[in-house]
Amino acid sequence: MDRISLHGIDVYAHHGVHPAERELGQRFVIDVDLWTDCEAAAAGDDLARAVDYTAVHRCVCAAAAAVRCHLIEAVADRLCLALLEQFPIGRVAVTVHKPNPPIPNFLGKASVTLERDRPWWRRRREGAP
Repeated sequence: MDRISLHGIDVYAHHGVHPAERELGQRFVIDVDLWTDCEAAAAGDDLARAVDYTAVHRCVCAAAAAVRCHLIEAVADRLCLALLEQFPIGRVAVTVHKPNPPIPNFLGKASVTLERDRPWWRRRREGAP
């Protein structure tokens, strides 16, 4: 499979364990990697046969802001579901970065990466854990 990557999607959303994080919101940076077959799109130079990464960007922004989660793991999970639902991809990796987590004496970022595939998506749609 081929891979399409969008790294650095900037989203303002209301996720976090602390009530102030969910109330005030904060910035998150999201990276996605999508595995799909790009042969037809490349051979035909045809957007209609490709995964439109502008549409992927819109999907990520909308899904990340649609709900309020305590954990960035839950945000990444919902993004995996949304991307597998909306696009003809076989596998997805989503990394959610929290640039300024409320941790004393910490200047870095926290992040989590989830990788999911189409069989996982089917199980989730059927209600399996």
